[in-house]
Amino acid sequence: MIGLLLSILIFNLIAFKLNKRLLPSQVVQIWTFTIAFQMLFDFIVEFKYQSYWYFSPGFDWVGLIPRTVLIPPVNIIFLNLYPFEKKVLNKILFLVIFVILILVYELIVLLPGPWGYFHYGWWEIWYSAIVDPIILICLLGFYKWIDWLDRKPVIFKD
Repeated sequence: MIGLLLSILIFNLIAFKLNKRLLPSQVVQIWTFTIAFQMLFDFIVEFKYQSYWYFSPGFDWVGLIPRTVLIPPVNIIFLNLYPFEKKVLNKILFLVIFVILILVYELIVLLPGPWGYFHYGWWEIWYSAIVDPIILICLLGFYKWIDWLDRKPVIFKD
């Protein structure tokens, strides 16, 4: 639990200190999207197939903590650092480096408690290496959509 609480503190501080790109409404939308997307993924992969879990297998109230206040700030950090204006090669390199950092963090939280809180069932780190870029690309797509919506003029009809 110590590792989780320290991570929450550090990632949230970084996310909100670093945020120069996202509007407050976008932060809320990204936060909400992250929780919904994470829960949908976990309902299938974790709860149905017991591939991994937080703290203990099955539903556990304490497992809501990483899903609601740890993962969203990581996505905010990702979006704030993402090189939107750079060439495709820079974007791919950034994505690869960010996924590597996520994988290193995942290996750290596999440590026994009190530092670790994540456990593998049949899941392996290589599955995360495949899935994480897909999830981050979905996040980018969602961000681009909400950014487009925020820039779209509002037309009211009486």
